[in-house]
Amino acid sequence: MEDKKAEMFKVLGVASRIKIIDLLKQRGAMGANELAEVLGITPSAVSQHLKVLRYAGLVRNERRGYWLPYEVDPAALANCHELLAEVCTCGCAGTGSVRAAELEKAADKLALLKRYQQELQTQLEEVKTKIQEIESEE
Repeated sequence: MEDKKAEMFKVLGVASRIKIIDLLKQRGAMGANELAEVLGITPSAVSQHLKVLRYAGLVRNERRGYWLPYEVDPAALANCHELLAEVCTCGCAGTGSVRAAELEKAADKLALLKRYQQELQTQLEEVKTKIQEIESEE
């Protein structure tokens, strides 16, 4: 299990891969050529990064005719979040209290806050579901 965690950190330890994940989260499904154009790197390099991300389970693809779009796997990102929360030592405990510094540096503060709001809503729904599961067991 520890090897798998270490492998995930290796996968996420490359800036281009983080940028790819961010782009896919923000814009939705994109092809390798489109990603390459936005990132300013070769389609071949993007394809290699996508291969690693796909193997790690962070992105998925499904051919649509001639187009091969990639998209983020939300469940896999949630697992990454849990992994990072396990090893994080900043004291935030996933509360978002460290977002103030990020907000101050953000060029588009409104977009950042809306994205954060969506993350919190997702977390709240997960908590509500767990509460309902526990209540139904009692």
